[in-house]
Amino acid sequence: MNRDEPSGPILRAAGLVKTHRPEGAAPVHAVRGVDLTVARGEFVAVTGPSGAGKSTLLHLLGGLDRPDSGALWVDGRQVDTYSEARWAELRRHHIGIVFQFFNLVSNLSVADNVELPALLAGRSPRQARTDRTELLDELGLTGKENCTPGELSGGEQQRVALARALVNSPSLLLADEPAGSLDSKGTREVLRLLARFHRRGQTILLVTHDARIASAADRVISFFDGRVRDDAHLGSAPDRPAAGVSDVLKLKG
Repeated sequence: MNRDEPSGPILRAAGLVKTHRPEGAAPVHAVRGVDLTVARGEFVAVTGPSGAGKSTLLHLLGGLDRPDSGALWVDGRQVDTYSEARWAELRRHHIGIVFQFFNLVSNLSVADNVELPALLAGRSPRQARTDRTELLDELGLTGKENCTPGELSGGEQQRVALARALVNSPSLLLADEPAGSLDSKGTREVLRLLARFHRRGQTILLVTHDARIASAADRVISFFDGRVRDDAHLGSAPDRPAAGVSDVLKLKG
């Protein structure tokens, strides 16, 4: 039986279901039969109130959690039955993930935090250093290589996390509330960088509770009570991402 699909969308989910069953509490139906397709090069924002199930959905899409039922394809391969080891390999080469609270290794330097995924993916130390140097320079972090995360501002830590997620040139970048713990300056930095990489063709799926942040994307999915309630394309002109960021900056002040 062929469990793979021909090349097409970068991501496709069909009927994803996930119910959390906390001990001593009622079941939480976090994701209820979600169908979702993301084309290559899209910048998609999934927005909705806290508790809507957005982060659970992202965790399912990135293999950080397993669906109770449903199917998932990444880069044309059906991956919902992958083992933990196969998911780890897929993330190393094809999926970058950015978290709200950075998830950097606190006792490693900035350089080591960014190089580690490249080394795990099989890059030579020389190539990993080259890729790290280029990314940190582009993200405005030159001179911070030997700092530890605790010595950086929140915005700088999130830029390091973004460099780490992008160092292996992933097909898909998933971002879970990437500006949720940042002040307005850090938010501006992260959104401008996401827009820049999107303009170069990076596929991005961002989860946020803030509709203003979502306006940086060119497609916004409204998520409520574990379901897709609306799916709107805001336009895909070349200057659309920058315009979206501009709107966000005006609103956030």
